[in-house]
Amino acid sequence: MLHVGEVAWFALAALVLVLTPGPNMIYCVSRSLAQGPRAGLVSLGGVLLGFLAHLVAATLGLTALLLAVPIAFDALRIAGAAYLLWLAWEAVRPGGSTPFQPRALPIDSTAKLFRMGLLTNVLNPKVAIFYLSFFPQFLHPERGNVAWQALQLGAIQILTSGAVNALLVLGAGRISSFLARSRGWLRAQRWVMGTVLGLLAARIALLEQK
Repeated sequence: MLHVGEVAWFALAALVLVLTPGPNMIYCVSRSLAQGPRAGLVSLGGVLLGFLAHLVAATLGLTALLLAVPIAFDALRIAGAAYLLWLAWEAVRPGGSTPFQPRALPIDSTAKLFRMGLLTNVLNPKVAIFYLSFFPQFLHPERGNVAWQALQLGAIQILTSGAVNALLVLGAGRISSFLARSRGWLRAQRWVMGTVLGLLAARIALLEQK
């Protein structure tokens, strides 16, 4: 069973990660800018289905690994902290771009939009690494079924990602116009994101298995 404090930390991490630009956000937002909010939402539907594929695969693998090799917790803890530090660097490094930059894209059918959203997420290494290196920080075999705990975390992550990305898709046009006029705000946002990711990395690196 997950504790309230752990759920809060995980929800914060899921929120920060979904706000960190990656293939999923870029695809959904670019489709919204090029073809309208409906196209962005259809694309997001495919992305969310892709999350389920990652979640099932990670749940089965992590359940077997953590039960068979308890020392794997430390290795995955370090990997999770390193991953967050890498994302922090990506957020603040010079030359970082925004997914809200308008792009010229062809008009695709609803089926293709959904299919490409699914493939974009299934093939997204950011999501796979997140599940495999970050989930174990919040899994506790001594509290019961690990798979059930992982599924609860997955539900939180998918709901968070779906809600945030839907808001970004619906407001893509306005956000793009605002950022075009407010480069200073964009730089500040990147540094805030990088700082939060760095703090999460430190928290995970110092975490001890209970």
